Amino acid sequence: MKLSTLFLRPASSSDRPCFQHRKTVTCNLILSTLHNSSPMEHALEDLLPHLSSNIVTSVIQQVPSAKLGFRFFIWSTRTELLHSRASDSLIVDMLVKDKHGFDMYWETLQDLKNFQIPINSNAFRVLIAGYAKMGMAEKAVEAFSTMKDFDCKPDVFTYNCILHVMVRKEVFLLALALYNQMLKSNCSPDLATYNILISGFCKTGKTQDALKLFDEIIQRGISPNEITCTIIVSGLCQAKRLDEAYRLFNTMKESGRCPDAITCSALLNGFCKWGRLDEAYALLRTFERDGFVLGLVGYSCLIDGLFRAKRYNEALAWFRKMLKEDIKPDVVLYTIMIQGLSKAGRVQDALKLLGEMAERDLAPDTSCYNAVIKGLCDIGLLDKAQSLQLEISKHDCFPNASTYTLLICGMCRNGLVQEAQQIFNDMEKLGCVPSVVTFNSLIDGLCKAGQLEEAHILFYKMEIGRNPSLFLRLSQGANRVLDSVSLQKMVEQLCESGLILKAYKLLTQLANSGVVPDIITYNILINGFCKARNINGAFKLFKDLQLKGLSPDSITYGTLIDAFYRVDREEDAFGVFDLMQKNGITPSFAVYKSLMTWSCRKRKVSLAVSLWLKYLSSLPGREEEAIKAVEEHFEKGEVEKAIRGIIQMDFKMKYFDRGPYTILLIGFCQARRVDEAMAIFSVLKDCKIIVTPPSCAKLIHGLCGERNLDLAINVFLYTIEKGFMLMPRACNKLLKSVLRSQDKKQHVLDLVSKMKSFGYDLDVYLYRTTKALLHGHTNSREMEYMPVDNYWLWQRNYRQ
Repeated sequence: MKLSTLFLRPASSSDRPCFQHRKTVTCNLILSTLHNSSPMEHALEDLLPHLSSNIVTSVIQQVPSAKLGFRFFIWSTRTELLHSRASDSLIVDMLVKDKHGFDMYWETLQDLKNFQIPINSNAFRVLIAGYAKMGMAEKAVEAFSTMKDFDCKPDVFTYNCILHVMVRKEVFLLALALYNQMLKSNCSPDLATYNILISGFCKTGKTQDALKLFDEIIQRGISPNEITCTIIVSGLCQAKRLDEAYRLFNTMKESGRCPDAITCSALLNGFCKWGRLDEAYALLRTFERDGFVLGLVGYSCLIDGLFRAKRYNEALAWFRKMLKEDIKPDVVLYTIMIQGLSKAGRVQDALKLLGEMAERDLAPDTSCYNAVIKGLCDIGLLDKAQSLQLEISKHDCFPNASTYTLLICGMCRNGLVQEAQQIFNDMEKLGCVPSVVTFNSLIDGLCKAGQLEEAHILFYKMEIGRNPSLFLRLSQGANRVLDSVSLQKMVEQLCESGLILKAYKLLTQLANSGVVPDIITYNILINGFCKARNINGAFKLFKDLQLKGLSPDSITYGTLIDAFYRVDREEDAFGVFDLMQKNGITPSFAVYKSLMTWSCRKRKVSLAVSLWLKYLSSLPGREEEAIKAVEEHFEKGEVEKAIRGIIQMDFKMKYFDRGPYTILLIGFCQARRVDEAMAIFSVLKDCKIIVTPPSCAKLIHGLCGERNLDLAINVFLYTIEKGFMLMPRACNKLLKSVLRSQDKKQHVLDLVSKMKSFGYDLDVYLYRTTKALLHGHTNSREMEYMPVDNYWLWQRNYRQ
């Protein structure tokens, strides 16, 4: 079929008014070809030089039959110049809106196969996109795995489409296996491929792998774009690596890639989420200078961060400021507000916000109700919490696993473990699947209630899941799957064999077969066994979790270290500490503090000091020379200089935790090295750092034992000045020591008077022996200056 000579000649400027007419003529010729030629593809080849992507889109819009439209589109995908997003979108809409759309498309593909007409990968990419839009991930994977049956090799765009589906469906193991297949088939990944995979790594908490892939992009000569950097910034923020995220953000600006609102919000959210609010405010000022206007997402991040930091008034002030700027809150922000107010104990205000949502035509979702339910549980109003749970169903919301988990936590916290078990059983009957957090909450409650056997049974139930036969089948035979490594190997083998759909079904079956115990579950149970002094049982769980493919974390190791110390197995405790470092797990601050505390209790203060210095050396940004100087001060016995040096380092890094100072102060007291403990007290006091009441109590005991009563009295007066009320033991120790001394007795009346004024209940606080000494003192010659009302107070106390 030939076009007229006029239509075939090159168009000049004078012909432009006729362009629409020619387009219409071309479209009509194509529509006629579609109806009258079989197979149509050979006839369409003659028209190819005169077609454009706009004409293809126009024909698809006009075609009377979806099947004809599909076939014309599939033919057009063979020529890159005819491809357009508009035609892709039209085909996807036809697939989705027509109930027989997918069936007709498959029939069309089969017809082309029967006619031995080549099919381009773009034909399958659109089909995969259609299934993805419908949420039919398995069908999308099936379409991709069927391409080989049509002698069609996927290109990078088709790979990207299916990888995106897999990452969204959280079958990242399969996405990685497919990426490896992509490389083996000599299909070069593009930037979109890397963005998808980096996003997958970040979502699964593998930030380091995401950074490695980011480096691979640069090595391959591909320039990361704003999307890549935003994904990495967000991933680093999620992993609490904020300084690295900020450096990357600045690198983006320096390289001319202006961060958009999404990148700015991701960075702001990171600093707010992890409590670095002063830096978040500084970021805001920088954003404003760069022209970034704080929107709903930005306000939500900031308000959430302020609530997390318990800066409730500031959070409410920003919410009011946002309303004044006529920015309307959405369900997400209302949930943040309701959660924040509930955590602050202002449950009534949270309930008012629930009502306000209805006034703004916003329907509260289950998360909103859950926030209030948690607030009610936290203040012990469990009956009201359960009533609100029943109310959820009236608002087109249904209690989810989080709702029941909150109630179970509330019950367990109040010692109502049987009631918690009943709620757990009820949720299963109602078809609400318990999450791993639900299981963990109840297991934790049972452990704390001493019902270790019940907790273990629940753990086994969790492990078996709802599909025990699947786990049994995987754990048998030559290619046994016992951990994530063997599972990944099996998935890769299936992909290499072309059984991608089978691999997908395996992973989704595993995900849907019940909740698998995570490291938190094991930590809870290990802690339960340790508290019951069943160390062997705890260590068995420690080995089991590694066989199941889980990696012990800092909490796991810390729990075992503490347990070994409790049964006086110090060597085993340090063995676990060494194993932890050997396995590449960085000991947390809590682990170091635990080791320091136990070392001090055994009067090994020097060991506690070396552990502290080792921890400081492991922190980023610490100067080796400064730490070495501190170490030398400790070796020379210059404790005051050493402590001042560490405080200077902490202040410089804008990070301070008084825990180690407290541990060391108490440790020196326990080792009867009171002068060094007093040196720490003096430095902390000079630096305006609050010394804790237990530290003061221990110091008073130590000073009294050394008969250094002036300093003991000064420490006690410090506690009154700071508003601390000490336990009776420390007060009685001080008073008795003063009363038994020959040169300090005159201070006792002043001390007792200050105790009484401060609010100490002397009748309750003073021991009989202390009262007897006071009674003897009142009858001495020094009592002639004592007021009469004080005399009768001593007499009454003594008789009691």
